[in-house]
Amino acid sequence: MAVRTGTRLWLAGAATAALVLPLGWMWQASLLPDRYDMAAMGYADWGGGPAGAHDHHHGTEVADLVADPSLPADVEETFTVATDGDRFTVNGTTPGPVLRATEGDLVEVTLVNDDVAEGATLHWHGIDVPNAADGVAGVTQDAVMPGEEYVYRFVAEDPGSYWYHSHQVSHEQVQKGLFGAVVIEPRGSGGSDVDEVVLMHQYGGGGTVNGQPGTTTVVAEPGDAVRLRLVNTDNGLATAWLPGTDFRVLAVDGRDLNGPTDVTDVGVEVPAGGRVDLGFTVPADGARLDLSGGASVVVGPGDPDGVRSPGPGEVLDLLDYGEPEAPPFDVSRPDRRFDYVIDRRPGFLDGVPGLWWTVNGGLYPDVPMFMVTEGDVVVFEIVNDSPDSHPMHLHGHHALVLSRDGVAATGSPWWTDSLEVGVGESYEIALLADNPGLWMDHCHNLPHAAEGLVAHLMYDGVTSSFEVGGERVNRPE
Repeated sequence: MAVRTGTRLWLAGAATAALVLPLGWMWQASLLPDRYDMAAMGYADWGGGPAGAHDHHHGTEVADLVADPSLPADVEETFTVATDGDRFTVNGTTPGPVLRATEGDLVEVTLVNDDVAEGATLHWHGIDVPNAADGVAGVTQDAVMPGEEYVYRFVAEDPGSYWYHSHQVSHEQVQKGLFGAVVIEPRGSGGSDVDEVVLMHQYGGGGTVNGQPGTTTVVAEPGDAVRLRLVNTDNGLATAWLPGTDFRVLAVDGRDLNGPTDVTDVGVEVPAGGRVDLGFTVPADGARLDLSGGASVVVGPGDPDGVRSPGPGEVLDLLDYGEPEAPPFDVSRPDRRFDYVIDRRPGFLDGVPGLWWTVNGGLYPDVPMFMVTEGDVVVFEIVNDSPDSHPMHLHGHHALVLSRDGVAATGSPWWTDSLEVGVGESYEIALLADNPGLWMDHCHNLPHAAEGLVAHLMYDGVTSSFEVGGERVNRPE
């Protein structure tokens, strides 16, 4: 009997060791250092093209990738960020002030941190700025701590609708109000009679437009040409609709569509981080824009106390909307092809057990560093095998949608920097590697990014200048 008891104890101990030891190894392997160079994380993926040295210690530093320092500023602003109860403000308000510039302007914005204890940055979402102006803590700069300031400089090259937000502890600071809109007007254009930003955000409750709940009124006269610049600063997909009013989608993510046509009684989806510009003529009795978050906008003589309309029965598909046009580079024979497969599995993330997002099967930091050389034509296939939708945001570039689920795009060129990839969907997108640097490529449902759904696009010959963690406690997500 004693032998049998001992055998059982030995077997129980062996079974326990067989379970605990691998878990202990997985826990240990997941731990991130207190400070690390983002360019050294994960593994280099050269996308089937020629491999370079990927020497992140010798080359052009991220900090040196700046706008021409000899250019004088055409637009100068100071944005002071501060804590206001459980929210953050920019120049005393949330959303912060709209930054306005004209195509070709050199924009100079000084960020001043009054008292945001964890530090802050400003990321210029959708604007293809020089890398050192991208505003990502630990990747392109150090977090700006209380009492400090940082100057961003970039040329406003592409007219369109954009926004800015903190990229330090972004999943908390953005939700709590550290953001604002950016409008870059085309040079020499008369524009619309009425041009309004519609910035959608939920501060932990119902939807707001430009910080105001309920219905917002826009002054306009019947017959006026209107442009509404929809900006989704939330973590989830938003839908907008104009019941009974003919409208056109003028632009997506700051890029005009080619040959947009009038549509009626369909919804328009705006991914988290995305922007969609709508154009229409004000009817005799005004127009009403309803938003899925619960807020509305009345344009012209409509009744601001009117009843919200039911949501639309269908949404506009940008894959075949508008007129086709040849792309500016040859997408048929790319220099590099990358897979970006999103899924979820149990494991450890920095020592914390949970159900985490994966990229190409790996848990962060075991994720690819997508390596390119300046001038490359690059194609990504983004596949969502996870049980949730993901708005994928690439910094510093706009990508052209080639296909969805194997169906080729046939409408206007659809350029995007914030692309909703639904459950089970796959997208093929192409870009030209024309903006050297170290660029985040992540889900803009920001808690997902904090849970590991993040990778990077890295140019060969560029070296990092900053560290995640460290004395500044840089925390980009």
